[in-house]
Amino acid sequence: FLVLLRLYQVLELTVGKIAIDLHNTRQMMKGTKNLLINRRCIGIVACVIAGLLQACMPFALGKYGPDDQSREEFEQRVEAAFRLQNRMTSEVMVMEEGDVAAKDQEAILQAEQLMEQNCSYLNEFASRDIGGLNKGLFLQRHVGKSVLDCETAAHKVEMLLKAR
Repeated sequence: FLVLLRLYQVLELTVGKIAIDLHNTRQMMKGTKNLLINRRCIGIVACVIAGLLQACMPFALGKYGPDDQSREEFEQRVEAAFRLQNRMTSEVMVMEEGDVAAKDQEAILQAEQLMEQNCSYLNEFASRDIGGLNKGLFLQRHVGKSVLDCETAAHKVEMLLKAR
């Protein structure tokens, strides 16, 4: 009989401890409502992750630029666009020193300004590369998206310079 009484007391003590722990857990959960993640936060996190995956996907697949080129081809294209843009900038500076009709010069200067805008990511990328700085994934993505616009604007400046 004493053994059964002792087992009953141990069982009663164990059940009591579990009840107290459960009560304490409920009390803690009431005070930490802000720590619970609601559906809106999960949606925001999912959108951020999806955006990052979309930004990284072309690089993970080995596709670069607007024409889905290989890395080597795209690097050559970016370098060629950078050289063309630099050459056009130099030629515009030489033109400004010479004698050119004002209306021709104005059209060329406007085209050159557009070229500078379209090639801004490419120029930033090149200066970071030359300086040995981190180029970053987002900057690489911007270069990939803007290289075609940069090439087009540089060719327009080239055409205007040849036509004068």
